[in-house]
This record gives sequence, structure tokens and C-alpha cells, in this order.
Amino acid sequence: MPRLAVFALVVCALAVAAAVVSFAQGSWLGIVWILMAGISSNMAWFYVRKAKMERAGQDGAAAAG
Repeated sequence: MPRLAVFALVVCALAVAAAVVSFAQGSWLGIVWILMAGISSNMAWFYVRKAKMERAGQDGAAAAG
């Protein structure tokens, strides 16, 4: 898994934890944490897909060449 995807997943997990704590304390600031978790989750998914496509492209070029 690409390093940026791992970092994005860590940020996502921390944002979810912060949202849970924030909502448990009765603060509406948890909404911001939920949005951050969504963005970082999408970033992780993007970097995983990008790495998979690059690997597939390299494999195809090696087979063709």
C-alpha cells in the first residue's frame, strides 16, 4: 500500500476518534471531524487505486515489450 494512502487512513481513523469524543462531550464540532474523515478516506482510496493502475500499466508495458 502506498505511503500516502497509509497516512490518509491514519488521519481518517484519528478524525473518527475525534468526532466520537466531540459528540460524546456534546459538541457539534464533531461534524467537522466527520467531514475530515470523509475527505481523508477518499484520498486513501484514490492513492490505492492510482498505485494499482500504475502497477497494471507497468505489467502491460513489460508484457508488450
